[in-house]
Amino acid sequence: MRLFLNGRGFDWRAFRATLLALKWWWLAAACASVIAGYYGRALRWRVLMRPVKADPNLWNLFSATVIGFSAITVLGRPGEFVRPYLIAAKEKVSASSQMAALVLERLYDVLIVLAIFGLALSRVRRSDVALGPALSWVFATGGWLVGALSILVLGLLAVFRHFSAGLRRRLLDVLAAHGAAPQLFKRVDRLISAFVQGMDSTRSQKAMLLVVWYTVLEWATITLTVFCVMRAFGGALHFGWLDVLIFLGFLAFGTVVQIPGIGGGMQVVSVLVLTELFRVPLEVSTSVALVLWFISFVVVVPLGVALALHDGIRWRTLKQLEPEVTI
Repeated sequence: MRLFLNGRGFDWRAFRATLLALKWWWLAAACASVIAGYYGRALRWRVLMRPVKADPNLWNLFSATVIGFSAITVLGRPGEFVRPYLIAAKEKVSASSQMAALVLERLYDVLIVLAIFGLALSRVRRSDVALGPALSWVFATGGWLVGALSILVLGLLAVFRHFSAGLRRRLLDVLAAHGAAPQLFKRVDRLISAFVQGMDSTRSQKAMLLVVWYTVLEWATITLTVFCVMRAFGGALHFGWLDVLIFLGFLAFGTVVQIPGIGGGMQVVSVLVLTELFRVPLEVSTSVALVLWFISFVVVVPLGVALALHDGIRWRTLKQLEPEVTI
């Protein structure tokens, strides 16, 4: 990141002055929005796990969500698995059913991201903005990628909703045809059955609508967080709600897909989009990227550590967390 900035003639004094001029009350509002977003995720997870437990404890889900996202910040991608394992341990359900809930959560998130990115593409294409080579590649590939991924995700949701039991039978039939040992067959049967049970939340129309509603609310809090961060920069940025949605769409797309010559990463993609698309000065763009990353990922870590300590969880062992769960 530092190499990227130095290569573009970065003014460190202007960068420092931009940070010192931040409006802290907007940053406080952004932090509150982030915490509200974690609560929204807990509400959505409660719906996703109803097939395995009718009335899960909302505080357990919220606590596990905060600890889980803190683990991602501290441990990296291996921390993704902390949340479903913690929920499984707290609520005494199978870990595989909670991994199924995680998969469903990601699929619904991807659908919303694709919708936001589609909006960003449609709005920017109507303007006369001159794009650099990296963002030109995004536009060249973005349209068909949005369509292909949308069809894929919708197809997966349809499979999970209507054919999960059939898939379970076919997988077990294949295993039996290859002469699997009885002990292995029973173990795989339990794992697949738990995973399919975790997917059963997609079968209920009401539950599916609730998950969609909570997903929209979750991304509304993310949009609000970005809006508050932009407002914190005062006169250095003049972003309305539509600008925030366009920025968020490109940010979500860029952090998932590696842009040629640039790569991925939230901070780099933020700087790229702000400088090339919105013509924001490099120093301000870098400040926005770092503040947004800090608010979105780092602010929650102290709360996550406190909750982990309260629950008697050793932070250094979270990466290898394997709680006793019922299968």
